Formats: sequence, C-alpha cells, structure tokens
Amino acid sequence: QVQLVESGGGLVQPGGSLRLSCAASGSIFSIYAMGWYRQAPGKQRELVAAITSGGSTNYADSVKGRFTISRDNAKNTVYLQMNSLKPEDTAVYYCNVEVAGMDYWGKGTLVTVSS
Repeated sequence: QVQLVESGGGLVQPGGSLRLSCAASGSIFSIYAMGWYRQAPGKQRELVAAITSGGSTNYADSVKGRFTISRDNAKNTVYLQMNSLKPEDTAVYYCNVEVAGMDYWGKGTLVTVSS
C-alpha cells in the first residue's frame, strides 16, 4: 500500500502565498505521476496541477501563472507553490499519486484565502 501525507495548508490573505507538500511512502516501485486536486464547498473535485515522471506538467486554467508544481524524486514528494492567492482558491486540496497503474489519495489539507 501507498500512504500520502499532506502539509502546508492554512489561512492566508488575498495576494499571499502558500506551499503545499505531499510525501509518499510504502510499497512504491515507480511513480508515474503526482498531482493536486481541490474541492470547494458545494463544488466538484477538480484537477489543479499534475506532473509526470518525465517532468511534463498540466495546470488548470484558473491557476496558470500563479501556481507551480514540482517534485523531489529522492524524497517521493510533490510540492505546490501557490502565489497571488485569491478567495476563489479556498478549498480542500488533495494529493494524488499514480503508482503501478493505481491511484492513491491523501486525506486533504484546507487552504483558506480571506482578508
């Protein structure tokens, strides 16, 4: 099994920054892709950003130019640097990892953007 531990969520003012981290551990043979999803109250879960083993990235249109996803393969960790945060970014952010064709999810970390 694969376990994911997320950290970095919290309360921040509009225009501020946060960095989310997600560390994977357990039965890891190879990680194809890692990413971040988010779910706001009353909304469906959506993809925020993803990165493959080859370094290819994909971002939601709403966060392009503001968020940056990266990974540290030695630590099996993925990061999401969030800048110029807006109130509409408020959501629970979930880490996702694809290992050996299977998806694994973190428990989520809450990001609240408010003045």
